[in-house]
Amino acid sequence: MNQTRLFLIFAWLMVATLLWMEWNKEQAAPAPVTASQSVQPAVPDSSVPGAPGATGVAVTGGSQEVPGVPAMRAATAEPPSPAAATGPTGAVQVRTDVLSATLNGGAVLQADLLRYPSTAEDDSPPVRLFSQDPADFFVAQSGWVRQGAPAPSHLSGFELDRSAAPSGTGFTLADGADELVVPFVWHGPDGISIYRTYTFRRGVYVVDVRDEVVNRGSSPWQGFAYRQLTRVPRALESSAPMSPEKYSFQGGAWFTAADKYEKRKYDDFVDDGPLDKASTGGWIAFLQHHFFGAWIPAANDQGTFSLDTSNVAGATRYVVRDMGNGVNVAPGTSAVSEARLWVGPKLVNQIQAQNVPGLDRAVDFSRFAPMAALAGWLFWVLQWLHGLLGNWGWSIVGLVVLLKAVMFPLSAAQYKSMAKMRKFQPRMAQLKERYGDDKQKLQSAMMELYKKEKINPVGGCLPLLLQMPVFLALYWMLSESVELRHAPWILWIQDLTARDPYFVLPVINIALMWATQKLNPMTGVDPMQQKMMQFMPLVFGVMFAFFPAGLVLYWVTNAGLGLIQQWWMIKKYSEPAPAKA
Repeated sequence: MNQTRLFLIFAWLMVATLLWMEWNKEQAAPAPVTASQSVQPAVPDSSVPGAPGATGVAVTGGSQEVPGVPAMRAATAEPPSPAAATGPTGAVQVRTDVLSATLNGGAVLQADLLRYPSTAEDDSPPVRLFSQDPADFFVAQSGWVRQGAPAPSHLSGFELDRSAAPSGTGFTLADGADELVVPFVWHGPDGISIYRTYTFRRGVYVVDVRDEVVNRGSSPWQGFAYRQLTRVPRALESSAPMSPEKYSFQGGAWFTAADKYEKRKYDDFVDDGPLDKASTGGWIAFLQHHFFGAWIPAANDQGTFSLDTSNVAGATRYVVRDMGNGVNVAPGTSAVSEARLWVGPKLVNQIQAQNVPGLDRAVDFSRFAPMAALAGWLFWVLQWLHGLLGNWGWSIVGLVVLLKAVMFPLSAAQYKSMAKMRKFQPRMAQLKERYGDDKQKLQSAMMELYKKEKINPVGGCLPLLLQMPVFLALYWMLSESVELRHAPWILWIQDLTARDPYFVLPVINIALMWATQKLNPMTGVDPMQQKMMQFMPLVFGVMFAFFPAGLVLYWVTNAGLGLIQQWWMIKKYSEPAPAKA
């Protein structure tokens, strides 16, 4: 296969990939909901799940009945007032070195990521992941439910524990301290108390949420803990044609030991049917580009994952929920229910440090596990290079150099095949002139030539096809890695995740593609293919003008090294072709 066809195949593969991603992006866009439209909740107040009923299945959320707990009739929850729907009162402010949060006993209402500015501007405010803004509503909620009896929910019940926090509603991580504890308590009837603590740690985006149920009464107490994330789909920050954010997954995700990693886009929450998935451990989350929020139950906790929707002021709110299997607390005893709340960026190292199976899939390198694993390995190499070089831009250059070295045998075979094909281009042109439109005879003569000269016509194509998975994995890895967000390279490139402001890299790419074409004369090539090839550098240049600079840097480095390698291989293997066929 000659160089021209090789370029065309690669170009069409790229175009097909981009079209496929664009189609998926259009499919992922949630349908707008007007004020006249209403998504009916599964219970009168879908923000508070119903307790499991007599059959052992939750009214919403679906949870197994606790062994030893008698079947009870499901309670009917009263719908909250409009004021209550915005969240309970008694909120406190918490500030660590990485988070600034507003929370109360039942919910984390707001969370700013102090080390991540919203934009690359110097005075940019931090990213607000959890928010009370109706247009960007996103909160983490947790509480308890009982059959026909009061229990503290995320709407009401928990109050700041003044015995542990005597005064004030502000908590700040002290200098030199490694953790900060914010205590809440609920005192119920019959001697029942639930002590809740939120524990924040220095440099970490995980909040430990611990509930201790203490039964000082004379009768057993049964309750079911639930944890959920509620949000309104966010508007994309960038609408550029090739913005990675447009292709990044936006929606709910969960992981169970049985079915592994699964996810659902917002517009499929209802269309794909209800979710009622039993799980031991696992996690639930809402994912977006570079950031996510997730509830991580204790590894041995049994519960059920479910999805829900509700309509508040004309906006659809999506809910992903974990309903615990419940606890049975005998008089004079206590029980503990624990979970972790992730609120922050998709930092690979911190995610792996949690030692939670499947949580690394929250970094959505690919929907396909093998591609995600390949992208994860490439990121590990990139991160190792960053530790040596201290700059993400030069780390990308170093990654390309390493990949070129690893793939040298494939590239050598590819360029060697191209060189041999180039050597016999004049002879192939003579065969085309001799047989004209008789394609059958031309094909037979070409095959005879290939056989006689020991030419593999697909020798230059197969190595390229084998490299395509690496390119796609690199694309997703560079697009999804929050570590590269707003990272500078040199001079005019001060944000590797934004497009080149002066289009220098796309222009360099055009020059490299043009020079590569000149190494391969188009003798005997179909005129239509020649015209397509002449426009190909410009097409790629325009396309790359909208790509993030980090991706274009990878491509330019790869093209530059490829040009040098191809020139050397052609010089090494090419010989003057015979004058006559």
